[in-house]
Amino acid sequence: MATIKFPRKDFEKQIKITDEVIEKIGLFGIPIESITNDEIEIEVLPNRPDLLSIQGFIRAIRAYFGKETGIKSYKIKKPEKDYEVKISNAVKKVRPYTACAIVRNLPLDNGTIKEIIALQEKLHTTIGRKRKRVAIGIYPLDKIKFPIKYTALPPEKVRFVPLDFDREMDGNQILQKHPTGKEYAHLLENQEEYPVFIDSNNKILSMPPIINSNETGKITEQTKDVFIECSGTDFITLKKTLNIIITTLADMGADIYGVRLNYRKSEEITPNLKPEIIKISLENTNNLLGLDLRERDLERLLSVMCYNYKKGKVEIPAWRVDILHEVDIIEDIAIAYGYNNFIPEIPNVSTIASELIENKIKRKISEMLIGLGFIEISSYHFVKKDEIKKENNGEIIELENSKTEYKLLRSNLLIPLLRVLAGNKDANYPQKIFEIGTVFSKDKYNLTETGIKETENLIIASSPANFTEMKQILDYITKALNMQYVLKESINKELIEGRTALIHINNKSVGYMGDIHPKTIRDWNIKMPVAVLEISLDEIYKRFK
Repeated sequence: MATIKFPRKDFEKQIKITDEVIEKIGLFGIPIESITNDEIEIEVLPNRPDLLSIQGFIRAIRAYFGKETGIKSYKIKKPEKDYEVKISNAVKKVRPYTACAIVRNLPLDNGTIKEIIALQEKLHTTIGRKRKRVAIGIYPLDKIKFPIKYTALPPEKVRFVPLDFDREMDGNQILQKHPTGKEYAHLLENQEEYPVFIDSNNKILSMPPIINSNETGKITEQTKDVFIECSGTDFITLKKTLNIIITTLADMGADIYGVRLNYRKSEEITPNLKPEIIKISLENTNNLLGLDLRERDLERLLSVMCYNYKKGKVEIPAWRVDILHEVDIIEDIAIAYGYNNFIPEIPNVSTIASELIENKIKRKISEMLIGLGFIEISSYHFVKKDEIKKENNGEIIELENSKTEYKLLRSNLLIPLLRVLAGNKDANYPQKIFEIGTVFSKDKYNLTETGIKETENLIIASSPANFTEMKQILDYITKALNMQYVLKESINKELIEGRTALIHINNKSVGYMGDIHPKTIRDWNIKMPVAVLEISLDEIYKRFK
């Protein structure tokens, strides 16, 4: 969660603070942490980055209180003649996308500059995943000349005076000596070229996601017009992040202009505030919420949550990043209806509860591994395409219309585990981790409605470690579960030949174990040898049923 503070007087210009208002804001899902005579502090959930500014928060609360319902309208003016950013193919391997805007007549003073910087950093931390996914740059328009080029250069050719420094540095020096460069150097680790924005005067504006230029990337109270860019790895996320920023600045009184993005083979203009449309079923809504709503009720409830609704179709504000499915909209309907208005009912059935045998087995395995010094992890069900290229075992199942770079359902737990080890390569060793999680495969026998079969796997990894140590762990687990297994020599391109085996239980192959191949370790930029074991828990469950 992110905590933000803003002046009480600014909030009360829109809504007067009372006990009733405080309670209702809590029901909206944004708890107020503290209120003083001068300041209000709120806690914003990670799924609502559009509420990370006072402008975004007030926009949502005014609608929730019935003052300005539906999607708020903003005017985006057409790009002027030179408002163009040319994106080079050189950035494909580093940070391939950018979304940009021009903001004019921005009323800047010390207070509003602090607000903008605070929003920028909150977005970096939340939706930006600490700048890995999204990095934001803001530049005084009078210091730069359009059109702008977004490209990548060798580190030694990236030369400019970084923000708050008084001498020129190259790309590597910035990463080694500048405080911000040192903090985010890992984001450009092992890259042969670094991304840069360069204007028509051949001045470098910034080296994203690290630092702006002190000459062309520093806003002051004298700045009235700015150029904003968001760079990163997922174009949809970048556009929504930009929308959050420009709607905030528009609410401050600024004018917003579009920018043409030239991707050589295609052109797009950002920002674009056209609402996305998702279908919603009244029947599904009532079934999930246990209510008896009508069409007019949906229209009223959705309008106070800043949606537009008509005949089963919901228009989603272009700054909402959390709406992925009909269920997300139904959750907002529940908020608008009021959780305090739901009447709890005792089910009209008589049952005696008992713990599922699957849960008992999982808990027992977890307790054993924790006793051996292992740490349990929980990872995403989705993986990225470039990760599949690194480890291509299993079938590929791709999600339609994914909102992020994570588009493929995982077919095993090895990719997420390697991702965790790669992300923690500088942590203390030994690193001993395990996960019990769902994996996905195509349903060859059409037994499921979705055509996708879900099963549970257990994966265990230790680094540094080897095959022998992993076998000892397998011996310990199977003995505790009173099961026997057989190892059969196998070949797996991700593991070392001769130190790889298939695990058989009840004459059926249920998994594999072995030492991770040095090439795989290099591909994932992992520093230490890794031994791994992964098995399907289905056969173990069957034995105890």
